[in-house]
Amino acid sequence: MNHPGEVEGIAVGVDADGENIPAVIVSARSEFLPIVVTNDQARAIQLALSGEPFERPLTHDLLVEMVTEFGGAIDGVRIDDVADGTFYAKIDAERYKQGQSRQFVFDARPSDAIALAVRVDSPIEVADVVLDEAGQPPERFDLGSADDTTEEADEFDDFDGFDSGR
Repeated sequence: MNHPGEVEGIAVGVDADGENIPAVIVSARSEFLPIVVTNDQARAIQLALSGEPFERPLTHDLLVEMVTEFGGAIDGVRIDDVADGTFYAKIDAERYKQGQSRQFVFDARPSDAIALAVRVDSPIEVADVVLDEAGQPPERFDLGSADDTTEEADEFDDFDGFDSGR
């Protein structure tokens, strides 16, 4: 079964070696799902969440524009599997040609799928199998508050350390 998901933000965790690592935090089924991402992926998602325009189109913005220009639409994304600490996602899309709709499903990294979803405001779904294995209680996370004034809080929200699964 899939559950509606919502991006809560980008947070920073600590891996087993004590290194800071960013993660996108998705809430679903009353749990938080931390998905480790690169700094570039975190920035791309954060910019989309904040609505900040970038001087030139980022890769995800370009992809959305191209899909749209070719008569397509992103209908939603699914984080549908996890194996050996690696999450898997699908992008559901459709293309309209001469009034006919054709459905497509694309394999994707969850970070890319989420970056696209937040740009086009499409639904995010998370499968039970993923939440059963990697879901965390929300109280484990400190996603900061609106009055955070530290430089790090401006860049990413914080949460306590976790095993990155790398």
